[in-house]
Amino acid sequence: MNAPASRRLRRSRVLRELRAGRTATCLKSNLADPRVIEIAGLAGVDAVWLCNEHVPSNWNLIEHQVRAAKLHDVDTIVRVEKGSYSDYVKPFEADATGIMVPHVRSAAEAQQIVEWARFQPVGRRPMDGGNADGRFCQAPIRDYLANSLRERFIILQIESPEGLEQLDAILAVPGFDMICFGPGDFAHLIGHPGDTGDPTVVAARARIARRARAAGKFVMAAGSAASRAELAREGHQFFTVGADVIGLANYVRERLAAFAAPRRRKPRRR
Repeated sequence: MNAPASRRLRRSRVLRELRAGRTATCLKSNLADPRVIEIAGLAGVDAVWLCNEHVPSNWNLIEHQVRAAKLHDVDTIVRVEKGSYSDYVKPFEADATGIMVPHVRSAAEAQQIVEWARFQPVGRRPMDGGNADGRFCQAPIRDYLANSLRERFIILQIESPEGLEQLDAILAVPGFDMICFGPGDFAHLIGHPGDTGDPTVVAARARIARRARAAGKFVMAAGSAASRAELAREGHQFFTVGADVIGLANYVRERLAAFAAPRRRKPRRR
């Protein structure tokens, strides 16, 4: 007999698309309002990227954002704070679909992340099951573990020259799913802050995508000066289409410009 719908474990929308050879889309959210996530879901994105690295958020807010995403079958990716294993497993326990770990610089670090965030036999993640991802102890344990290994993903960010030097060693670590280049921090660290179109940055981005695909990893594109066609040629399959703060700012500027534009006077009737 099939499990009741309330106890079925959610599958990843992003992984479904990528495994089928299709592309997926993501909106980055810096605003701490679950309604932003609902709007993104209604608009049709496949995933939302929540940030716990730079945004002053908290676990209660993130749990509400994840819940809002699930209303529209939208995946959630939490970029974690670099810290203990708890920082890496709590997003999963809130039923986020993936985590993104910033500034990975070595194979040893990649292996530690996998060990903390994956269940046996891949890693040594501590097991609970009493949170949203385990349907609050209502999902059978074996189903819970199998679903986590199959439908939850780990993204490692390469954002520095040191990480680029160790790229092949990092890619050889089993147990993570995706690589995401960080053009902003990479440009900053090579002395070209803000210039994500710098040739050195572009070459690093293309190299990471090419090597990751060769290693069997999916490739996510963060904010970039490149076009979708260029990114696709390099091997990217998962695209960040923008950020809520940028979209809101652009909308306000557009409305202010329209308001300030001189109105045409209607000709007087004679």
